[in-house]
Amino acid sequence: MRTPASLSAQLRELGVEKGMTLLLHSSLRSVGPVRGGVRTVLSAFRDALGPKGTLVVPTFTEGNSLTSRAYLHMTRDLTPLQLLSYREHMEPFCAASTPSQGMGRLAEEVRVTPGATRSTHPQASFAALGPGAARITRGHPLDCLLGERSPLGRLYEEEAYVLLLGVGYETCSAFHLAEYRQPHPPRRRYDCRVLTQDGPRWLNYVDVDLDDSDFGTLGRCLEAAEPPPDGPVARGRIGAADSRLFPLRWAVDAAGDWLAKCRTRPEDLPVEADRA
Repeated sequence: MRTPASLSAQLRELGVEKGMTLLLHSSLRSVGPVRGGVRTVLSAFRDALGPKGTLVVPTFTEGNSLTSRAYLHMTRDLTPLQLLSYREHMEPFCAASTPSQGMGRLAEEVRVTPGATRSTHPQASFAALGPGAARITRGHPLDCLLGERSPLGRLYEEEAYVLLLGVGYETCSAFHLAEYRQPHPPRRRYDCRVLTQDGPRWLNYVDVDLDDSDFGTLGRCLEAAEPPPDGPVARGRIGAADSRLFPLRWAVDAAGDWLAKCRTRPEDLPVEADRA
């Protein structure tokens, strides 16, 4: 049975240091049985980072969008009247109380821990604990989900690290910052429902059309190009979870180069022949 001390020791062995700013993507289940559950795991992280370290997690709310995969899944079999009713009764986003969706139990534990701060984006918020939390989560504009003016931009400036705990590169939100840095990235409209002083309200904005469909391939290519133990990616186990630790700045810069060379752009797609 894992304990805070054993987990903290594994984090330090992987490379987590006191005072580090750490962006965590995690699957608690992959860690295996832990005495005390999710609170024990969070305690291990806070011990490994120390009082000067800051822990950051994504607290995204994907369902709060009329085009997200979560929304499309929930509404795919609804009639037009049922769809209208569903939209009218969608819970509006409130940074203080809306749970994250699909981010895992550890991210939720960070969000609800006293002293945590959360950015206010109704679809792509982050929560943080530690002395840098307020600075990282402050001022998250509606039209910048995961770009320079989001917490990811501040994490890049802070030279933070990314830890993938029992999850793959598919979840690495830092790669999205590289999308923003591509020349003329595709853009689209987003819709979201938020709680205002006047009650629930629908908002729309235009931002980069985010695409994580090739992030797994992207990450594996980056790691293969500079493999451990000499490359920037440190691999090890936290509990039973296969984990990777690497600099966020390296991930964004390397992903930007990879996207520019390897991602198919709309103008590169073959033109479909006219059908008879």
